[in-house]
Amino acid sequence: MKPLIFIHTISAILFIGNIMTAAFWKMKAEFTKDETHVHRTVKNIMLADYIFTIPSTIGLLGSGFLLAFQSNYSLQEINWLTVSIGLFILTGVIWLSLLLPLQRKMMKYSGTPFNDKKYWKISRTWDVIGTISVLLPVNILYLMIAKPF
Repeated sequence: MKPLIFIHTISAILFIGNIMTAAFWKMKAEFTKDETHVHRTVKNIMLADYIFTIPSTIGLLGSGFLLAFQSNYSLQEINWLTVSIGLFILTGVIWLSLLLPLQRKMMKYSGTPFNDKKYWKISRTWDVIGTISVLLPVNILYLMIAKPF
């Protein structure tokens, strides 16, 4: 069980760490207003999602379900685990249906003249939706640690 807890913890750190640092680097790059720097940063955010977010998602789901099974947690009643799973699914839906398409558009429009209003509109939308997609896993982390119900 300890190796699974380790995998689960490392996966949670990588998952939350990557989504938080992506926003930081994006805002920092945009502050420079250097189109080349912004474009490179937006491309690297997408790359980091493939390198860190996807593997950590697999690690979280695999180790999480194995830990739940080994610990005899019920997945048929409302408890901290089922709420966490629901929030994680919601995070995935937001990421796949909203954030990834927005990131692709940011990559496209960051390569054009930087005063392009399309880029800034898409970027601000990504900021708002991205904030939600960061807060959900932080709440999941709280539920995982506190197990309040």
